[in-house]
Amino acid sequence: MKRRIDLGLLYSRYGSYSLISEACRTGVLTAVAEVNGDPGMDISLVPVERDPGGNIDRYAPLCDEILRESGARHVLGCVTSWSRKEVIPTLERARATLWYVVPYEGFEASDHVVYTHACPNQHLLPLLGWTFGQFGRRGYLTGSNYIWGWEMNRLAREVITEAGGDVLGERYLPIGSTDIRRMIEEIRAARPDFILNNLIGQTQYLFLQAYAELGREDPHFGPATCPILSCNLTECELPAIGPAAEGLIAAGPYFRGAPDAALPERFGSSHEAAAHAAVWMLARLLNQRPGAETLPVSALLADRSAAGIGIDQCTHHTVLPVLIGQVRNGRFDIRRDFGRVAGDPYLTRGRERAMGGPKLRVVT
Repeated sequence: MKRRIDLGLLYSRYGSYSLISEACRTGVLTAVAEVNGDPGMDISLVPVERDPGGNIDRYAPLCDEILRESGARHVLGCVTSWSRKEVIPTLERARATLWYVVPYEGFEASDHVVYTHACPNQHLLPLLGWTFGQFGRRGYLTGSNYIWGWEMNRLAREVITEAGGDVLGERYLPIGSTDIRRMIEEIRAARPDFILNNLIGQTQYLFLQAYAELGREDPHFGPATCPILSCNLTECELPAIGPAAEGLIAAGPYFRGAPDAALPERFGSSHEAAAHAAVWMLARLLNQRPGAETLPVSALLADRSAAGIGIDQCTHHTVLPVLIGQVRNGRFDIRRDFGRVAGDPYLTRGRERAMGGPKLRVVT
């Protein structure tokens, strides 16, 4: 008889970033089915699901509801850094753990979060370093008006400046905003070498479509001379963007069909792959350890059996492939493979940073 273990899910199935949420949720539920059907696992995972609907005020109460009304002490969920930070106090009170499976801006290492997607030394810094050599060092920075956009652009500004480049403009829009006209006009006037896109959801889709139209009017604004860069855009959002995604360059740990990727056609995006990996990491930490589901993640990782799981015991980040892909004919082609890189949220290891790297600043 398998031990039944409740597993929280906290994803918004509608709202500005629902496509990412659905990709994560698909990865979670696929892995849950695999774990439950594996005769070598002595556990059966039982999803306990709540849907915040994209409303930031609902994340903490619904996380609390999962933890109060079920036996779950592990929750997979949250897409934005805003929502992640909203639930951390709830997790701390309950001695519970969030498994966060989307890219984020770094400068965090919570005892109550495991980060299974990329942080800046695994996406932004390699992407900028590669871009400087290919296109130039004059950038325009865009972002949705919350933590992800602010911190990614702060870091990019420091890297570009220390590399001898220039930030020709920087503009933020509220999540869900559709007014991208001024941003496009500023880009038209500035004529940068690249644009760093830290917009999310519908705002991003409209921006990419407007930029593609700008490129039809002026050849400078095409992928060969002034590409758009992203650290969080994956295959799960390409259908919503359509042909305007052509030429977009992104950094990530997985792209569907990458030549050397494990199971290259299995997952629809890196969000789905990271969510799937997170469930299996947790399952292996709990397997053949009765009562382990009640332990904090620090205690799980301190056990000898956790040595091969792949989670850093100090930072709770993971080792991931670092790939740069470019959209061609509706899918990502790999432009550069940096190999596997350990997550370094505070940028303390070596000099991997683009052109010297930023000064350390802890953001809470």
